Amino acid sequence: MTTSSGGRKRSAHERLHIAMVAPPWYDIPPKAYGGIESMVADLTQGLRRRGHEVTLIGAGDGVDHRTYETPPSSRIGEPLPEVLHAARVNRLLEELDPDVIHDHSLAGPLSAGGRSAPTVVTCHGDVTGELGDVYRAMGKAISLVAISWAQRANAPDLNWVGRVHNAVDVSTFPYTERKEDWVLWIGRFNMTKGAHLAIEAARAAGRRIVLAGKLTEEIEHAYFNEYVRPLLGPDAEYVGEADATLKRELYAKARCLVFPLQWEEPFGMVMIESMACGTPVVALNRGSVPEVVANGVTGYVCEDLAEIPAKIEAVDELDPRAIRAHVEANFDVSVMVEGYERIYQKVAARAPIRPSRRTLPLAR
Repeated sequence: MTTSSGGRKRSAHERLHIAMVAPPWYDIPPKAYGGIESMVADLTQGLRRRGHEVTLIGAGDGVDHRTYETPPSSRIGEPLPEVLHAARVNRLLEELDPDVIHDHSLAGPLSAGGRSAPTVVTCHGDVTGELGDVYRAMGKAISLVAISWAQRANAPDLNWVGRVHNAVDVSTFPYTERKEDWVLWIGRFNMTKGAHLAIEAARAAGRRIVLAGKLTEEIEHAYFNEYVRPLLGPDAEYVGEADATLKRELYAKARCLVFPLQWEEPFGMVMIESMACGTPVVALNRGSVPEVVANGVTGYVCEDLAEIPAKIEAVDELDPRAIRAHVEANFDVSVMVEGYERIYQKVAARAPIRPSRRTLPLAR
């Protein structure tokens, strides 16, 4: 039992009504690119299976309440779609009366201080710059969740309430023990993701590489044309942006995923997606990589680029069954759901219990 600020006890197994606020850019789940949207979709379904009531607010298909009939994907990066999304979300929240609001959008948390329920915010981005300053300015109006210890360590003064790693529904990823001889890079095309470095590493290892990634924004085209296109050839093929079906096929068949990060990324979904298929990851030691990749078990964590070609060859020593098992134990949706459930209960316990709340046993 926990005690709320209103002085009444709350069961640790109370059914909660959670308003889940997605960003406005893609359907839920996304048809192709959209790591946050995939995470939101999995979390929502997992919470519902646990017996919670979840109202999903977002744009396009797959949501309970739409802020846009069609996601404004072509305008990603512009401020006004986010602002309009936030304004429409706030109008909807006035009618919902949730116990907890879990906001994954950028502009939405700015209204947290005026909401009737506590706001939990998952930090999906870099908290070392302006985003961290925004969260810092909001203070205790929002309860922040880190997606890795590395991310949290970069801004320890923020109002953190916990750390929950992102996750995938492992059962939806095909497990294959027999791999082909080529390596894979998958992600967004920009300098921080290092697609050109992956090509160079694969070539140094004498391996063919397949690249699949988002290539829609002007900055992505600029990077691709300058750094990636000149390196393409018979041993380096770009196959376009991978939808859910294609990326699973690529992960399952690849010898390994090459992940030469060039920044302190707080989490990399591609790593756990690859490992869910029993496919090892060869990555640089940046950001969350050492939290996600069990060095020498599910892949290799390299200190510099020069190590990567040899480690691409060394993946033959790894057991695909152990790789899959690592993801099942640490990065399955069920693990993520339980982590957020504890945070919701903790945050909701601080708010007065309203008469409309219902106490029902959770699904087991």
